[in-house]
Amino acid sequence: MAATEMDEATTTALEAAAFRRLVAHLREHPEVQNIDLMNLAGFCRNCLSRWYREAAQTRGLALSDPAAREIIYGMPYEEWRARHQTPADEAQKAKAAPGP
Repeated sequence: MAATEMDEATTTALEAAAFRRLVAHLREHPEVQNIDLMNLAGFCRNCLSRWYREAAQTRGLALSDPAAREIIYGMPYEEWRARHQTPADEAQKAKAAPGP
């Protein structure tokens, strides 16, 4: 079945499954730092949590940033940072710095 032949409910279900798998993958790989994701892909876990919160808000659902982050990180953000975040090295910082 071509993607153009899928109904909206099927498309949404597949997108949701892919999103859940991405979140699970990121939870399984806490060694992948947010700065590396930003430098390589232009988004990180915090971006995903913000997009999730924004999607909830467009549907009239109140969701705080901390609650959205906990959904993405699988634990409170500060706990994740304490367990997994490492200081950025000079190369990471230089790559993340805005251009001229």
